[in-house]
Amino acid sequence: MSGLKSLLKISGCSVATSGAISVDSSRPVFTALINPSGYGHDFTIKYAKNSSLGQSGSEAKFHASQPEKLSLKELVLDGTGAVPGTTMTVKQQVESLRDAVYTYVGMKHEAPIVQVVWGSLIFYGRVENLKFDYTLFKPSGEPLRAKISLTFVEYISPAEIVKEEGKKSPDLTHLVQVRAGDTLPLMCDRIYRDSGYYMDVARVNGLSSFRHLTPGMTLRFPPLA
Repeated sequence: MSGLKSLLKISGCSVATSGAISVDSSRPVFTALINPSGYGHDFTIKYAKNSSLGQSGSEAKFHASQPEKLSLKELVLDGTGAVPGTTMTVKQQVESLRDAVYTYVGMKHEAPIVQVVWGSLIFYGRVENLKFDYTLFKPSGEPLRAKISLTFVEYISPAEIVKEEGKKSPDLTHLVQVRAGDTLPLMCDRIYRDSGYYMDVARVNGLSSFRHLTPGMTLRFPPLA
């Protein structure tokens, strides 16, 4: 053990065509001067209830695993000079954090994918919530301290999702049975995490309309190229 303090680090990432995520050295990096007091790691499973007319109750059946969430607790930015070696103002620290987790990437118009590292924690995701509460000020009104609320949603590339769905062979086409209430965009979102593939799936299955699906019918969902 080196004995050095491990500081929270948030690095911008890029995704290869294979779906692999890696840190991109050209993207902004944020390193906390004061570590959060802790973090929360949430796992959620969604269940569906399909009930028939006149039925008093129904069994909750597995629907989908929701993306994991990571929430950082009491992340503090300080510009009072109390932290040794600190030269950045609170405003500069805020901009550094915003650039790393919030500022749109190029023409994609979406929050960047980032890697969050703190000790043994490694998490890949996008920011879902970013809130700054300013708690201490100079007489001029310039903030000297800010408390951050920061929540990330797990990111998995569509290619990796398909691999996970078909663990025996990532190249196999998925055969999925339509359930009551299913729509093609909903099924595409469940399988690919992107509802925009619904027209391609409709074409593969020879569907004249993607709006009306019959429960029990089987559809082919090909692997992403």
